[in-house]
Amino acid sequence: MSKFYITTPIYYANAEPHIGHAYTTIACDVLARYNRLKGKEVFFLTGVDEHGENIQKVAEEKGISPQDYCDQILPTFISLWEKLNISHNFFIRTTSDLHKKGVAEFLTRLHQSGDIYKGKYEGFYCRRCERFFTEKELADDSHCPIHKLPVDLVQEDNYFFALSKYEDRLITHIETNPKFILPEARRNEIMGVLKSGLKDISISRSSVEWGIPLPFDSSQNIYVWVEALCNYITALDYYEHGDLYHKFWPANVHMMAKEIIRFHVIIWPAMLMAVEHPLPERIFAHGWMTKDGEKISKTTGNVIDIDGLIDDFGLDPFRYFFMREFSFGSDGDYTQERFETRYNADLANDLGNLLNRTLGLLGKNFETLPAPTKAGEFDAEIEEMAVQLVDQVDRLMESIAFDTALETIFEYIRRINRYIQQTEVWSLKDDLERMGTILYHAMEGLRVVSVLLLPFMPEISVRIFQQLGLGDSSQNLDSINKWGGLPSGLPIHKPSPLFPKKDAPPKKETAKDPEPVNESNLITIDKVKETDLRVCQIVGAETVEDADRLLKLRVDLGREQRQVIAGIAQSYEPEDLIGKQVVLVANLKPAKIRGLESQGMLLAAVSKKKLSLITLDKSIPNGAKVQ
Repeated sequence: MSKFYITTPIYYANAEPHIGHAYTTIACDVLARYNRLKGKEVFFLTGVDEHGENIQKVAEEKGISPQDYCDQILPTFISLWEKLNISHNFFIRTTSDLHKKGVAEFLTRLHQSGDIYKGKYEGFYCRRCERFFTEKELADDSHCPIHKLPVDLVQEDNYFFALSKYEDRLITHIETNPKFILPEARRNEIMGVLKSGLKDISISRSSVEWGIPLPFDSSQNIYVWVEALCNYITALDYYEHGDLYHKFWPANVHMMAKEIIRFHVIIWPAMLMAVEHPLPERIFAHGWMTKDGEKISKTTGNVIDIDGLIDDFGLDPFRYFFMREFSFGSDGDYTQERFETRYNADLANDLGNLLNRTLGLLGKNFETLPAPTKAGEFDAEIEEMAVQLVDQVDRLMESIAFDTALETIFEYIRRINRYIQQTEVWSLKDDLERMGTILYHAMEGLRVVSVLLLPFMPEISVRIFQQLGLGDSSQNLDSINKWGGLPSGLPIHKPSPLFPKKDAPPKKETAKDPEPVNESNLITIDKVKETDLRVCQIVGAETVEDADRLLKLRVDLGREQRQVIAGIAQSYEPEDLIGKQVVLVANLKPAKIRGLESQGMLLAAVSKKKLSLITLDKSIPNGAKVQ
């Protein structure tokens, strides 16, 4: 049996978990569950980082020991993971003996490699993120570029790791392993850092009391970030070099938010190289989240209420929204309106209604699930799309493209809904053989969909299995590789709504009286018709050399493909555009932009400094006319 080892970052235990922790952990849970569906032996690790200056400071403010503080904060992480239905295999604490012994073993090996030496450190230190910055990295007026807080100029005797020695090896590894750092924008960022040169790093602190001592000098504690990175191997019983370590290392995926990627793709791999251990296969850094266009902050009260959303809409819709709404790897903005729209449109209307109407028609006309005995128009398409869907979703999940995978699944759900409409199955009471065949196809399509949705919505998927008549039977990807796995003769269940529709709350603001129309600007309908607007799909995207604002796009118009040069590089990463259906001004005269021919223009909305492409809410053939 092949293995799959995935890790969340080890979360800093200086405060209770929030939406950022939930977002990363749900993403890892989705990958863990998906690989279990593939039949792999999965080890899914998460945990808390309990050492360092910030923990020590918070504990002192509360008048308790750092260990007591960590013991008090731990249940908030455990209870949130339970609420989110996280299927981790192990939860590691850095205060555990397992971790301490493993770290000591790793640092001993690192010391024996000859790449650790003693020296004097002087640098700019942010106490909030417990991280040093070069003068070039600082924000204006000597502030931390992440927290915008003043930094301290710190000087002390420390031990150093010869990081600069591994600069060329890291560059070579990244260049020869293009999937080592994802998405591409993060890889490009890191290559820029590496090519500008690395400096050796301090790996110990004499001034921080709450930590793990260096195994070769107990007067110094290990720098919290160096120690924390080791959790990925200490959780596998690295100290004993036991079965878990040999079975699961190296990790298949390290997942984290983009602000901590440098530790994971520079310091961690270099230390592993120094002790001659294999490197992780992939390191994926997702984007940041905002709420209503503003930074999420407890101080300002601009937070996402996890408990409230789950109580109002259910856990699985919560999981679905955050994996579907944002292009995973890019930044995303949460609004309540988007959440409710996605819930009502995708879940209640598309998926929920399909199951309800199919079961309703079956219950009115059949005693058990009929066999598909009378083929007709569109049947073959539904079957072929299902088989293709499994392969498409697998490729997208391998690329960690959650949003695109879910959109692909829901395109198929919408296709089944159209199939029901096209065949007018409700009118076939005089041809029950044909009606039964159509409804069987809808049920079998739902079975395929429910398996593919299981990593994202595990509870909803089980409820669909039960309503299909499958009970709690085990489902995996092999069970949907071939059409027709749903046995006829199953009892027909009464539909039980999966997603009660939510009415949108009344608008808080009343509309203002419209401004008087400036009739001098009015045009006729004939003038509008002169502009040929067409649906197209972006199939290729890349940056334009020496042009920060431009992207070179390849768009598919159905009968032809065109090149479009678009000024959207500051709003979109190239990889995030692939697959999007957008609107093209198709009869625009070709123009040269930076020496490149542009054969059209994409429509976008612009407000202040924000730009958003006009996209479609439903899949439609490329080349369709917009009118």
